[in-house]
Amino acid sequence: MGAKLPSRDDRRVRRTRGALRDALVALIIERGWDGFSVQDLCERADVGRSTFYVHFADKEEVLGGAFADLGRELRAQLARSGAERPLGFSRGLLAHAQEHLRVFRAWVGRRSGHVVQGKMRDLVRDLVREDLAKLLPPGARRDGSVAFLAGAFFELLIWSLEAKPPTTAPEADALFQELASPVLAVARLPGAAGRDPGSDR
Repeated sequence: MGAKLPSRDDRRVRRTRGALRDALVALIIERGWDGFSVQDLCERADVGRSTFYVHFADKEEVLGGAFADLGRELRAQLARSGAERPLGFSRGLLAHAQEHLRVFRAWVGRRSGHVVQGKMRDLVRDLVREDLAKLLPPGARRDGSVAFLAGAFFELLIWSLEAKPPTTAPEADALFQELASPVLAVARLPGAAGRDPGSDR
């Protein structure tokens, strides 16, 4: 039998994975997503190539791991807060973005590219979908509401990071909640869940 791989919770593993993610952010900012290789990533993180492949298959998996960790952190934060309002993740994510401006500008900035922005959009869409699953039955109406609200939040997140004068996370969250409220109200109208969105044509 081969040697047992170290647990993901092992201190050395956390340090290696953290170094790779920090290097990933720095390289996205400097070169854009398509401007660096796994070898560049390993050199920047001071991690051997063979060690890299123990943990990840490619740089996209490093990126996916970063977003998975962010999702877990936001869900845990929401659970601790006991918040029951719809789309309650928004303030935590906006605050996290404000606290980690450099990282989030790598995720949504001009040099991030479709792959990185796609992962960020997927995370937001998953968070919105989890919330609306508690409010609306499955179907086109829920799916359309998820797409609409996730897209709106993603754009507002970008705006909040670039706004002049700067906007705070509570201010951006209050605006998002205010703008999203009518959409949620319409989506939850009595009888709306059983109506095909195209049936009024």
